[in-house]
Amino acid sequence: MRIAMLSPVAWRTPPRHYGPRENIVSLLTEGLVRRGLDVTLFATQDSETGGRLVGVCPRGYEEDKDLLPKVWECLHISELFERGDQFDLIHNHFDFLPLTCMKMTTTPLLTTIHGFSSPKILPVYRKYNGQAYYVAISEAGKSPELDYIATVHHGIDLNHFTFQPEPGDYLLFFGRIHHEKGTRECIEIARKNGMRLVIAGIIQDAAYFEHSIKPHLDGERIVYVGSAGPEKRNELLGGAYALLHPINFEEPFGLSVIESMACGTPVIAVNRGSMAEVIAHGKTGYLVSEAEEMGEMIPRMKEIDRSECRRWVEEKFTAERMAQDYIRVYERILGEKKREDHRPWGFYEVLSDRRDHKVKRITVYPGKRLSYQRHRQRSEHWHVLAGKAVVTLDGQEVILSEGESIDIPRGGAHRIANRGDRNMVFIEVQRGTYFGEDDIERLEDDFGRS
Repeated sequence: MRIAMLSPVAWRTPPRHYGPRENIVSLLTEGLVRRGLDVTLFATQDSETGGRLVGVCPRGYEEDKDLLPKVWECLHISELFERGDQFDLIHNHFDFLPLTCMKMTTTPLLTTIHGFSSPKILPVYRKYNGQAYYVAISEAGKSPELDYIATVHHGIDLNHFTFQPEPGDYLLFFGRIHHEKGTRECIEIARKNGMRLVIAGIIQDAAYFEHSIKPHLDGERIVYVGSAGPEKRNELLGGAYALLHPINFEEPFGLSVIESMACGTPVIAVNRGSMAEVIAHGKTGYLVSEAEEMGEMIPRMKEIDRSECRRWVEEKFTAERMAQDYIRVYERILGEKKREDHRPWGFYEVLSDRRDHKVKRITVYPGKRLSYQRHRQRSEHWHVLAGKAVVTLDGQEVILSEGESIDIPRGGAHRIANRGDRNMVFIEVQRGTYFGEDDIERLEDDFGRS
């Protein structure tokens, strides 16, 4: 199974500090690679992966303001779709724009919808509904206007989150600083309960930060520590008394919530969006109807068993579970498609199919070879376009470089192999009286078809 994984290019994959989608893409990609899938990650050039990396954008445009986002997004997306036929499936985490390119390839497109930044983007999803496949990241995050093949909750790498059995003495806000996330409400909750508040996250709305947050920072009781990378994140989440999550929107998931619980720190959240799917009320935290009620829950946080928070994440929100869920989705899609043009060794495109001839453009993956076979009703002519081919004809090997050709006579036993480290492409011209697949007599085959 060859998967093309399309990551956003706002940040590196995996991100150095902030970048929730890039983080999920990285966890999923590495999980699939560990399970033996052939994954090509399309991300920024400075990204890191155990699979193949293809990048055109040198670094995340949020990390280099000289990069114009739309230019690099277009180059990034087109790079994948121009190669689309090389893959069995394309998994898009980039939002709606790649859907408009799906007609460039016959490869099926799966899009994980990480949320709707605005109802105004729904027309694109509606247009391709039923043509592309959609995955929701929560039941609450689904649009009633769209069809989904599955819901797959996010997962995290528990090795990056240390369980802390004892609570700390501060409340924590962890996320992007924006009215949607309720940063200002956290300040009021902390003050009313006489507790210290630590605020961590990127400033997504500068005006909101200047007017609603900055005037209240005193460096002691209300502290802003900036955007936290993995080590600092682990320290802050594990050392907190509770995570406050007073959201003002329908949150489609909330990674910081499960990251907090993985460290043993319970969460108090406004019950909007996916929070009821993510938090076990009364066991791993509390759900309230509005932010004003959150302060009443703070004394009750000592009733929460921090080990229960960790167990909850171990059971439901691991990266391993997420990868396995996606593999099941991939298998279902490929089972529905059953593409004749994709084989274990590569893929082909029929360029001409007439009564007296058939022409194919054939791509062979690195290290793969076709079966050793012969035909009774046709001859073939092979011309190499890219890479180097190793041709076996009646037991004799012939090496063909780009631009070289060979004739395969009717009845001759033959095979072609790619021993290089990149795709080999050749044109096959068939001449004869019949070109059906049942004119193939396989003598040997690496995939059990002889």
